[in-house]
Amino acid sequence: MRRREATLADAAPITEKPGTDRATRISVTKSRKGKDADRFAARHAFDRSLAALVQTIPVTPDIAEWFANENLVPGGKRRWRKILFNPAVLSIALAAAVIAGVFAYRVHERLHDFPGAENARKLLTIAASTRSVLLDPVKVDAGALSDLFFMKYRLENFDVPREFADFKTLGCRVFDDDEAHRVAQIYLVEKHMQLFLFPAAKDEKGVTAPDFSDWRFVEQEGWTGAVRQKNGICFMAASRGTEKDLTPYLAAKSPVEERGH
Repeated sequence: MRRREATLADAAPITEKPGTDRATRISVTKSRKGKDADRFAARHAFDRSLAALVQTIPVTPDIAEWFANENLVPGGKRRWRKILFNPAVLSIALAAAVIAGVFAYRVHERLHDFPGAENARKLLTIAASTRSVLLDPVKVDAGALSDLFFMKYRLENFDVPREFADFKTLGCRVFDDDEAHRVAQIYLVEKHMQLFLFPAAKDEKGVTAPDFSDWRFVEQEGWTGAVRQKNGICFMAASRGTEKDLTPYLAAKSPVEERGH
C-alpha cells in the first residue's frame, strides 16, 4: 500500500486540477504531511520550475498544428452506469422504493377505509392472540348467542347474520375495548375463524355512521376481517388468511342448509 501511494504521489500532476482521481489526491496529501514531506515539496518545486522553463521554449508553427486541439487526451468522465450501480446509490434507491411502497400501500388502504375500519383492525390483532381456552366455553349455534348477549349483558342488536348463524361455537366473551365500548367475541369450531360484534363508529358530533349491507374488508397481522353494519352494530367475521380465503364463507350456504340439500 505504501509503495502504491508513493507511486501515485510521484506521478501526480503538478496542476492539481479537480479531475484528479481520489486515490491520487489522498496519496499527495499523505506525502505532504509524512516524513518525506521535504523531499516531496522539493521534487514538486523542481517539476514546476521545469514546466515553467518548457513554457518559454518557442514552438514552430508546424509543431503548433499538432496541438491545435487542446483535448488530445480527453479527461476521464464518470459514466452514468458506473454511478447508477454504485452500492451506496443502490442502497439509497432500494430504501426509497421500500418507503414509497409502504406509503402507497397505506394510502391505498386508507382510501378504501370505512367508518369503524380502525376498530376492526384492532380486533383483528386481538383475534390473532386469542386462544379458545381464554373464552367462556359455550357450544351452541352462533346465532343462539344473540339472546345470551341481550339477557346477560343487555346488548341490543348484537345479532349474528344468517351466513354464520348455524356455525358451531367453542366459546364466547364480552369485554371492553380501549374506548370503553362493549365488544362480543365468538370463537367458532371452524378452524382459524372468530366473530366480533361491536358498536359502529361515530363522528365528532356523536352521530353514528350509516349502516351498510355489503361486506367490507380489513387486514391486519395476517388476518382478514369481513365487516357489515346493521342497526348501529358492526359484525365482523375474522379469519387467518387473505380476503380470498374468507370470501367463500360470505356467499356459501350455512351448514344446516347444506345438510338439508
